[in-house]
Amino acid sequence: MEFKDIQELVKLLNKSNLSEFIMQDGDFKLTIRTKNYEKGKRKSSEPHVVSVPQPQVVPVQHISPMTQAAPPQAQPKAAAPVSQPEVVKEAAEEDSSNYLEVKSPIVGTFYRSASPEKPPYVKVGDTIAKGDVVCIVEAMKLFNEIESEISGKIVKVLIEDAAPVEYDQVLFLVDPKG
Repeated sequence: MEFKDIQELVKLLNKSNLSEFIMQDGDFKLTIRTKNYEKGKRKSSEPHVVSVPQPQVVPVQHISPMTQAAPPQAQPKAAAPVSQPEVVKEAAEEDSSNYLEVKSPIVGTFYRSASPEKPPYVKVGDTIAKGDVVCIVEAMKLFNEIESEISGKIVKVLIEDAAPVEYDQVLFLVDPKG
């Protein structure tokens, strides 16, 4: 809310029979009362601003889910670091035209198993059928079991456990012939 908007509210309060106006939006709170406000009785038509905290603008840095998964770790100088998107691109390039994709139907956090102690729902080499649970995607504290819409053999898992995923992001490559 800008200062000119507050001035307009003060003018409206002055013209009305209101003796107090309170507005709250998140951390921003605005209270306007008449000069001699007393227990809801309007004594004067001159309003004044009691409390106008300025909202703070905090810059938000958008972090891609692929780079947010894990903090960078030291790599040997001889090997060039390979970023996650390149790995996914390479997997898609290596004759993935014969493979079908299992995609995330929602945005959230990808989990390969129901809990850390339990084995993953599927791993490379497993054969799945349509309707089989292949993973969990947590969204807003709800754990959603993701069922396969295709049958075949798991060829590649493209997402690391506990990594964020986007809507329609490929999670698994499946060989329908397998």
